[in-house]
Amino acid sequence: MPNLKSAKKRLRQNETARLRNSARKTRMRSARRSFQEALASGDVDATQKAYAAFCSAIDKAAKHGAVARNNASRSKKRAANAMRVLSSAAS
Repeated sequence: MPNLKSAKKRLRQNETARLRNSARKTRMRSARRSFQEALASGDVDATQKAYAAFCSAIDKAAKHGAVARNNASRSKKRAANAMRVLSSAAS
């Protein structure tokens, strides 16, 4: 346990940030799961809506530092490629 006043404050701040980041990551993972379910169903419109929600959630998580920017970019690119395969197969 910290002894200094500043260390105690930093401990409180870290705990608050951990909970906030955990919520952002959970939101991001839920959006990814719904995107993957829409992708598996084969419905192009539902997949596009789920992709938009997923991109929004992951961008917000990256903006606040819950996930790294390159991680967010890579995840969005993989999702976009999967969606592109679905739309080309549906055409």
